[in-house]
Amino acid sequence: MPRPAALSSLAALLTGPDGRPVPVERVVLTAAQRSLLCPCDGASPMVFVPDPDVLAALVRGATAGVVVTAEAGLAGDDGAGPPPGGAVALVARTDVGEGHRRVLEAFAAGTAAVQHTVDVLRAEAAVIDALNSVGRRLTAQLDLDRVVQDATDAATTAVGAAFGAFFYNLVDQFGESYTLYTLSGAPREAFERFPMPRNTAVFAPTFDGEGTVRSPDITVDPRFGRNAPYHGMPEGHLPVRSYLAVPVISPTSGEVLGGFFFGHPEPGRFTDRHEYLAEGIAGYSAIALDNSRLFERECNLARELSRSMLPEAPPVAGLEIVTRYLPAATGSKIGGDWFDVIPLPGDATAFVIGDVVGHGVTAATVMGQARTAVRCYAVLGLPPSRVLHQTSAVLSAFTASTFVTCFYAVHSADGTLRYANAGHLPALLRHVDGTLTEFGEALGQPLGVGASFPERTIRFGIGDELLLYTDGLVESRTRDLTVGMGWLRSAVAALPRPVTAELCDGLVAELTGGAHDDDVALIHVRNTGRGVA
Repeated sequence: MPRPAALSSLAALLTGPDGRPVPVERVVLTAAQRSLLCPCDGASPMVFVPDPDVLAALVRGATAGVVVTAEAGLAGDDGAGPPPGGAVALVARTDVGEGHRRVLEAFAAGTAAVQHTVDVLRAEAAVIDALNSVGRRLTAQLDLDRVVQDATDAATTAVGAAFGAFFYNLVDQFGESYTLYTLSGAPREAFERFPMPRNTAVFAPTFDGEGTVRSPDITVDPRFGRNAPYHGMPEGHLPVRSYLAVPVISPTSGEVLGGFFFGHPEPGRFTDRHEYLAEGIAGYSAIALDNSRLFERECNLARELSRSMLPEAPPVAGLEIVTRYLPAATGSKIGGDWFDVIPLPGDATAFVIGDVVGHGVTAATVMGQARTAVRCYAVLGLPPSRVLHQTSAVLSAFTASTFVTCFYAVHSADGTLRYANAGHLPALLRHVDGTLTEFGEALGQPLGVGASFPERTIRFGIGDELLLYTDGLVESRTRDLTVGMGWLRSAVAALPRPVTAELCDGLVAELTGGAHDDDVALIHVRNTGRGVA
């Protein structure tokens, strides 16, 4: 193997004027010393003959030397080579001839083409790495606003534009399309007074998805300035000479989702490589936009499905009832919580709160099935334990394996509350004297799993208040359930009477900070006693 002795072989090139070998010393150089001896511009050969004056300034007494960089991959007799980023100097401190210089110049000339190819491949690999990095960042996101802004920032930086914009279309709930845009490199005020770009001869290839448009000077392009009322850039527009525009096309539907537009006040700034980078980022942006739009569509479907299944609480004589359902304010967690207020024969009223484990359209669908089953068995007059038993049997027979928690309570005209709990959080009762009672915890397993649901009774007298809620009110990724329950008890104890809808909204805001990452449902009931026989 020639490599272990490679440094020794290079050292043998240092000979005196008479051609005889001279003593050679090996000196390890730092990265800073290497940069002074042989500045690395990407085109330098792997083995250098440095300037003797510079070498002598760093290595005292050196008269000549050969510098071997880490990239050369050469080692000495001991197997050690240049350190990463550094170099090894093979130096002589006596007079030497020109033999080593001629050999190394011939070596540099012979390897120049190879080095150039290596440099080109490294540059291309850096471009691919940059594109892959941008792609991973974009396609890992689902928030549409963040996707388009990140894409605009990344593309503007990659192509070296003075500023960049991304125009994209959205369809509202009425099926009408409207255009939004993001900016990078320029304040939004710079464009706010200008209308959205139209399908003019310059813009049409991008908005129609025909392909990339690159111009070294758009102001002399024959397509430029042909449209009223501006016949070019409107007054006050940022100066643009170099112009690059790339359409963003959905890989699944072929739909043009929008377009990137880049500008620079100097001509000839955008190259083939910039075009390649912009097209690569546009491709990743299209995937990210597709993912974001599909995600948003599913979220909207789950949200609307959940809302359509939630009833309006009917007025009940002798009871003041406030209900709330809030879909997740952050993240993707939508769909599984529900409440219900069901009038029953004999002046009784059933209160139901539940939560499907899981999120999205599937959870919303299971929620609808659970709510319907509970309501059907409730109006048959079954006691709480039987309502939950029958509902659990239905879910285990007709739905995929899932957990559904549910608290079911029936208030009777005599002031009692009969309840059963299928794995749900405990209820809170604030008595007329202000004391709190937490009840119903751990009475049974969730629906679809449990079969037996013990029934209990508690007094719900005039002036007392009942609170049923789901875990989105008290638990989050940043707060433990036990801590949240403690906060809930303190907040409920401090609520002024009477508890209004506005106070319930304030309770939710206080406990979640307005950023709940799960659905929140609650029922607050105050027994006023009016109209009760």
